[in-house]
Amino acid sequence: MAIRVRAAAVQAEPTWLHLPDGVAQTIGFIEDAAAGGARLVAFPEAFLPGYPWWLWLNSVDWGAEFRARYLANAMTRDGAEMRAIADAARWAGVHVVLGFAERAGEDLYLAQAMISPDGRVRVSHKPSPRSLEREVFADGIAPPMVHHTELGRIGVLGGTDHLCPDRRVALWREQIHVAAFSGFTVCHDVDDDLAVAVNSTVGEQYARDSRTVVIAPTALVPMTGWAAVDARPPGSPMLSGGGGVARILGPDGRDLVPPLPPGKPGVLFADFVVDESANPWTDGQGYPRAC
Repeated sequence: MAIRVRAAAVQAEPTWLHLPDGVAQTIGFIEDAAAGGARLVAFPEAFLPGYPWWLWLNSVDWGAEFRARYLANAMTRDGAEMRAIADAARWAGVHVVLGFAERAGEDLYLAQAMISPDGRVRVSHKPSPRSLEREVFADGIAPPMVHHTELGRIGVLGGTDHLCPDRRVALWREQIHVAAFSGFTVCHDVDDDLAVAVNSTVGEQYARDSRTVVIAPTALVPMTGWAAVDARPPGSPMLSGGGGVARILGPDGRDLVPPLPPGKPGVLFADFVVDESANPWTDGQGYPRAC
């Protein structure tokens, strides 16, 4: 059976460290996606309350303050904020993939929520946060999963998990893949264009390897509120802005639609068809294809 899907990828700056505004922003994008005919909308990694970029700042004294604010603005999987977002998904009649920092007591997890059109919420975690992420996030206790939906089998990974073979294997039966990126901001001595290209290259390679459509939302990181000074060369910015470009890729790794302009917030839409009658990993047939 062929299933026609219109998907949406969000490209936007989070409302850093302000959960109420972030929830309102998320609901607004869900409504925009539904108004554009989408049946699936995907958000960047850690969209609520934004990725903890302070980890890359040369300002150890700020760490405790930022973490306390981050914990206070992180979301629980069963709190009022998640219920409001799930209600929005139900009212809009869309599937929502939402990257968020999950608060569980004093612990934080890099989490992905899959919210169905009936408002049901399922959550998975990044199993092993990378390097500096471990200063904030604990090892995940709910591993990545494939969600069986009326649109096909949807798998989700965040950021650097795309470089881990064991995480990729865990999604071997997926037909649609959400590659959620937190955007990029870079040290002052790294070329921003090169850093942003990493996200695009990872998404393209994943699409070709898995032979799935890849929906790759990304956060914009213009560094409002995050500018800092590197203590080693006085007056030199430690981080520069950036983010990335949201893309929706076919199984050949090529764009199904032209991306939004870099730095411009919005929702990217694309149409494709999933052939539910075949397992794309076993018989070489039924790969999702562009309309």
